[in-house]
Amino acid sequence: MNLNLRHAIIQNVADNTKEQLEDTIIDAITSQEEKMLPGLGVLFEVIWQNANEEEKEEMLSNLKGGLQKL
Repeated sequence: MNLNLRHAIIQNVADNTKEQLEDTIIDAITSQEEKMLPGLGVLFEVIWQNANEEEKEEMLSNLKGGLQKL
Protein backbone atom coordinates (compact mmCIF):
# COMPACT_ATOMS: atom_id res chain seq x y z
CA MET A 1 0.00 0.00 0.00
CA ASN A 2 1.26 3.45 -0.85
CA LEU A 3 2.44 5.28 2.27
CA ASN A 4 0.79 8.46 0.99
CA LEU A 5 -2.57 6.69 0.95
CA ARG A 6 -2.00 5.39 4.48
CA HIS A 7 -1.09 8.89 5.67
CA ALA A 8 -4.11 10.42 3.92
CA ILE A 9 -6.49 7.91 5.52
CA ILE A 10 -5.05 8.56 8.98
CA GLN A 11 -5.20 12.33 8.53
CA ASN A 12 -8.79 12.06 7.31
CA VAL A 13 -10.00 10.45 10.55
CA ALA A 14 -7.42 11.65 13.09
CA ASP A 15 -9.70 14.26 14.65
CA ASN A 16 -12.89 12.18 14.53
CA THR A 17 -14.82 11.36 17.66
CA LYS A 18 -15.33 7.74 18.70
CA GLU A 19 -18.85 7.94 17.30
CA GLN A 20 -17.59 9.23 13.97
CA LEU A 21 -14.98 6.48 13.82
CA GLU A 22 -17.69 3.90 14.52
CA ASP A 23 -19.88 5.40 11.78
CA THR A 24 -16.95 5.25 9.35
CA ILE A 25 -16.32 1.59 10.12
CA ILE A 26 -19.99 0.62 9.92
CA ASP A 27 -20.44 2.53 6.66
CA ALA A 28 -17.38 0.86 5.14
CA ILE A 29 -18.62 -2.59 6.12
CA THR A 30 -22.27 -2.14 5.14
CA SER A 31 -21.50 -0.49 1.81
CA GLN A 32 -19.42 -3.53 0.80
CA GLU A 33 -17.48 -1.32 -1.61
CA GLU A 34 -14.04 -2.63 -2.51
CA LYS A 35 -12.62 0.90 -2.42
CA MET A 36 -13.26 1.00 1.37
CA LEU A 37 -11.00 -1.98 2.10
CA PRO A 38 -7.71 -0.05 2.19
CA GLY A 39 -9.19 2.36 4.73
CA LEU A 40 -10.35 -0.46 6.96
CA GLY A 41 -6.93 -2.04 6.64
CA VAL A 42 -5.23 1.16 7.79
CA LEU A 43 -7.63 1.47 10.74
CA PHE A 44 -6.95 -2.14 11.70
CA GLU A 45 -3.21 -1.48 11.45
CA VAL A 46 -3.56 1.40 13.94
CA ILE A 47 -5.60 -0.80 16.29
CA TRP A 48 -3.07 -3.64 16.05
CA GLN A 49 -0.07 -1.38 16.63
CA ASN A 50 -1.66 0.08 19.75
CA ALA A 51 -2.89 -3.20 21.24
CA ASN A 52 -1.11 -5.14 23.95
CA GLU A 53 -0.48 -8.87 23.60
CA GLU A 54 -3.71 -9.82 25.39
CA GLU A 55 -5.76 -7.58 23.11
CA LYS A 56 -4.03 -8.98 20.03
CA GLU A 57 -4.80 -12.52 21.20
CA GLU A 58 -8.45 -11.58 21.70
CA MET A 59 -8.63 -10.02 18.22
CA LEU A 60 -7.09 -13.13 16.68
CA SER A 61 -9.56 -15.38 18.54
CA ASN A 62 -12.47 -13.20 17.39
CA LEU A 63 -11.17 -13.26 13.83
CA LYS A 64 -10.70 -17.02 13.85
CA GLY A 65 -14.17 -17.58 15.31
CA GLY A 66 -15.75 -15.19 12.81
CA LEU A 67 -14.06 -16.86 9.86
CA GLN A 68 -15.27 -20.26 10.98
CA LYS A 69 -18.86 -19.00 10.87
CA LEU A 70 -18.60 -17.98 7.21
